[in-house]
Amino acid sequence: MAETRRRFLSFGLSSALVLAASRAGRAGTWPQRPVKFIVPFGPGAGADIGARVLAERLQALWAQPVVVENRPGGDSIVAITAFLTANDDHTFLFAPAGNFTVHPFMYDKLSYNPNDVVPIARVSNTILAVGVKSDAPFATIKEFTQAAKQAPGKYNCAMVQGVTEFTFWGYEAAEGLTITQVPYRDINAAAIDVGEGRIDIAMLSYAMLRAQVEAGRVRLVVVNNATRAPFAPDVATAREAGYPSLEVEGLIGLFGITGLAADLKEKITADIKAVSADPAVAERLKSTGQVVNYGGPAEFADAIAAQRANIAATAKAIDFKPKL
Repeated sequence: MAETRRRFLSFGLSSALVLAASRAGRAGTWPQRPVKFIVPFGPGAGADIGARVLAERLQALWAQPVVVENRPGGDSIVAITAFLTANDDHTFLFAPAGNFTVHPFMYDKLSYNPNDVVPIARVSNTILAVGVKSDAPFATIKEFTQAAKQAPGKYNCAMVQGVTEFTFWGYEAAEGLTITQVPYRDINAAAIDVGEGRIDIAMLSYAMLRAQVEAGRVRLVVVNNATRAPFAPDVATAREAGYPSLEVEGLIGLFGITGLAADLKEKITADIKAVSADPAVAERLKSTGQVVNYGGPAEFADAIAAQRANIAATAKAIDFKPKL
């Protein structure tokens, strides 16, 4: 019996060592074939360009092609489903984290489990801003808020489904405003309509507002991110302006599957950190209205959790019910 026990323990120890060695060695042999980044937007979108900039540099490190696959549509669910269906350690999702902070509140029956999507690294922040027509009677967010309070229902806002929508609702609730909401699917059309005066105010990505701003048709009254935008340094942040309810980050990063080996996740994270430090990456992302803002798995997960908590608070405050 003692001999049998010794053999069993010896076998168990050997098996554990083999398994540990296998897991520890995964990063050393990876990637063994082309790596795929699935993006929930079409070619040319900010996240698509970010994915391609990253892919170009990572494939030089990994000695394997890194392919960007565009899977637009379905409020990003098409891409998320394709990523989860692949379920392997050579396929990743490169996307805004807002999908996972908003979807649980927007959909009564969500077709995927957000917990199955694991944050690997935050790569950038999309700059979000609030714009009004350049000759509007309000030059700051404070002036707009005061005007809206004095005339409930007089002003309208372009609403685009997602994080910005919930953030603007939170601002309305916090300030006791009644603003007419005009839903848009075409974000570019929303920016144009602000410049043409058909829409009084809109909270959009800076990339969408930039053409109207540079043409002198739209003025930015506040930046929603926690820090000022390098390409709009004179525009105050929401918190600086006294409206923390308008603060939100456009988090973009890389996501993997739940079963991803720990050492492999560490390798990918370290490699993304290294390539993100390249000034050329920052310059390229700047052209899409993004700023490099690397964050590891824990930091990225914490940022997502904080944003989800804010969305949950807004949903509760306005008694939001899923419509989809």
